[in-house]
Amino acid sequence: MDRGLPFTICVVTALLLLRESSQAGEEDDPERLAAPTSGLGIDSRGQAEGLPILTVTTILEDPYVMVRGAELEGYCMDLLGALAEMLRFQYRVKVVGDGQYGAVSAGGNWTGMIGEILRREADIAVAPLTVTSAREEVVSFTTPFLQTGIGILLRKDTVSQEMSFFHFLSPFSKETWTALLFAYLVTCCCLFLVARLSPCEWNEPKNEENHFTFLNSLWFAAGALALQGVTPRPQALSVRVVAVVWWLFTLALLAAYIANFTALLSSGSEQLPIQTFEDLVKQRNLEFGTLEGSSTFYFFKNSKNPTHQMIYEYMEKRREHVLVKTYQEAVQRVMDSNYAFIGESISQDLAAARHCNLIRAPEVIGARGFGIATAQTSPWTKPLSIAVLKLRELGDLDYLRNKWWESSCLRHSRDRWGPLELPALGGLFLALGVGLALGVLAALAELSNSSRLTAGHAKKSCCSVFVEEICTRLRIKEKARPSQESSGKANA
Repeated sequence: MDRGLPFTICVVTALLLLRESSQAGEEDDPERLAAPTSGLGIDSRGQAEGLPILTVTTILEDPYVMVRGAELEGYCMDLLGALAEMLRFQYRVKVVGDGQYGAVSAGGNWTGMIGEILRREADIAVAPLTVTSAREEVVSFTTPFLQTGIGILLRKDTVSQEMSFFHFLSPFSKETWTALLFAYLVTCCCLFLVARLSPCEWNEPKNEENHFTFLNSLWFAAGALALQGVTPRPQALSVRVVAVVWWLFTLALLAAYIANFTALLSSGSEQLPIQTFEDLVKQRNLEFGTLEGSSTFYFFKNSKNPTHQMIYEYMEKRREHVLVKTYQEAVQRVMDSNYAFIGESISQDLAAARHCNLIRAPEVIGARGFGIATAQTSPWTKPLSIAVLKLRELGDLDYLRNKWWESSCLRHSRDRWGPLELPALGGLFLALGVGLALGVLAALAELSNSSRLTAGHAKKSCCSVFVEEICTRLRIKEKARPSQESSGKANA
């Protein structure tokens, strides 16, 4: 009895020491990072409350999970903190060991966060993890907390087209310009006809000349298009009604043109030649790829769409060169080379918001969502789904989206626009040059006609009269007189 008591005390002491050392080892484990202060991290107060402890696996990706000092922060960490507060649980966060989201390896095993849940190394996965049918067969997903799709991330200078020489015509379509020309001619005909028929505009048709000839009607309507008042001025009420209607039409038309032209020059969205995935396949200047082993890669692999199959075959043949390991590598490659990244549209929106020289193509395919993954037998799946729905109804998910997707390009948008380049207005300058040339030719024709009439009356050569008229108007003859007088004196 006396010998058994010391032995029992020694055994209990050894067990207590082993327990303390194991807890210290867990706290010092470099693979397990403490949760941020926004959630219910593991501490002595939490352990005293007796709350359940969940091991959470995640992946480092901006802005979902980022390392800031000794803590993790980001969209998923704020979401995890809100879920823990609502469902009353503690959590310990660990970054996935292989840096993968989760796919079937060559040996038939799952990698990434899905594999850690299947191996019971983690209880849940809170990350930008796409809900797919293959993953749903082995794990359970909650209601998606973010909706996304598949888009194309591009660098602006690799896909921007040179502005058309007639870029000033872009605000209106060809049909609109055709309709405008037709409306202009019809209005001119109406002005001519109404002015001819109205007795107030033309009191004595036999003795008086009508000012609204067809040419004057054309000039009057053209002046209204430029918001300029021109003669002749209408006198009859019927003519004034037609003129007022045309003025209002041109005022609205010019306002729409100016607004659309300003928007086109500031946005430059019409300069993207790659609008769809079909455009991406047809071009030969850019390489394109996606994350290796991601759900996006398998989406194109399993798709029956011919365009999607061409994209998969291209990536499969060049997988060593076009597939990337991480999202950060993909963004950096898009910025540094002629490369287009195919991935989650919501992540690409963030990249375009953070890097002003990046842009996402308009087309988005394969609507999908990010969900929280749990084991199929986990009792936390339904409570987490209900909690996600409550956060959406309360507006907390929208708040987190606006918080972490804030654009840094908006503050510098004016600097990015820059001055208006000449090619955008090249057509206007060309039109001005042609108009000036036509004006000069018309003036020469009028002068030639006048010279011909003068030559007929004076019985002189038409060419000599034409030269004399030009010299007189340019005052060349006055300068030539002193030299002629001096030469005459010398001969004398």
